[in-house]
Amino acid sequence: MVLSESAPYAELRSVAQAAYEDFSAGREVPYVALKGMFVEASRKGVLGKLKQRYGYDTFCDMVIVLGRETDRQRTIAGKAPVRSR
Repeated sequence: MVLSESAPYAELRSVAQAAYEDFSAGREVPYVALKGMFVEASRKGVLGKLKQRYGYDTFCDMVIVLGRETDRQRTIAGKAPVRSR
């Protein structure tokens, strides 16, 4: 979904294409790529476009899956979030 909306944004398209190719080939998509794709999609307003196009429920499902996978990889890599009080 992110790849389909990323055409106008070269950097986002590059990251999304690489993530898609890794995923399609059965390889784990690196944490850095997932985080980069999520951040760039947010900055460029692509997440809002996805919400409009696919609806709230589908959008939430996509964002939750992407966020969980990013968090899972971050934790495995020893980069657990720092929580402040």
